[in-house]
Amino acid sequence: MDPAAVERAYNPRARTRNFQDYFDRGEARSREALASLDGYLDVPYGPHEQQKMDIFRARGTSKAVLMFIHGGYWRALDKRPFSFLAPEFTRAGVTFANINYGLSPAVSLEEIVRHVLQAGAWLYRNASNFGGHPQRLYAAGHSAGGHLTAMLLAALWPVFARDLPQKVFQGGLAVSGVFDLRPLAGTPFLKPEVNFDLAVARRCSPVLLPPATDAKLWTAVGGDEPPGFAEQNAAMAKAWKRVHGGDVAMHGENHFSVIEKLADPSSPLFECALGMMGIA
Repeated sequence: MDPAAVERAYNPRARTRNFQDYFDRGEARSREALASLDGYLDVPYGPHEQQKMDIFRARGTSKAVLMFIHGGYWRALDKRPFSFLAPEFTRAGVTFANINYGLSPAVSLEEIVRHVLQAGAWLYRNASNFGGHPQRLYAAGHSAGGHLTAMLLAALWPVFARDLPQKVFQGGLAVSGVFDLRPLAGTPFLKPEVNFDLAVARRCSPVLLPPATDAKLWTAVGGDEPPGFAEQNAAMAKAWKRVHGGDVAMHGENHFSVIEKLADPSSPLFECALGMMGIA
């Protein structure tokens, strides 16, 4: 693909002119949510200054632990404006872990993947300390976070750390994910902050990797997103057919509105997340 085609296919800000409105709304909703949530902020899970997570306790007995991974093309954004996703899950009995990770260019793409794996390993080892259970660990992510969610399900956990089982995460929900990084390798669209070659793209593309276990991956993409995201979604569903739990149709949603639906109990996206965790 030529650079202009890549930009048309993968730049959601160019397609959604009022994208800042969504960021502003997320900030406001998250400030309100943080005032009522019960939990722990900026819990370190690794040595890097960005390796921190916010953990919000489930109301009552914790039925599952959901780790959320924000997007931003591996180079931007922060966990805190996505705190608004937590309240409905905690009300449903889900412990919600909202993570940060190192960003490019300070951190390479492969190191970002390692950061997220470290977050998952930390949660597995420590879930019981805040009412969760290590056998009830799930992941959800948006955009770059969708990519990282799939990488969690492709991970060879006993190779990553000897104390970990083969199956750390029981399932994942990838919203507007990028699963084949080859079209983005070396593209001006991501430079200079994110710059990886084809070799790195192949190693970090879950569409080219086998799922490591039988953990299911659900996918979703907005109907009004740039075309590359729908193509990526379809490619991942095909490549991981054996463990693909299903696709959630989000008609009329753009790249920024779609993730808001994860906080809406009436949305099929929220229903999918609860269903993934076996919560009625």
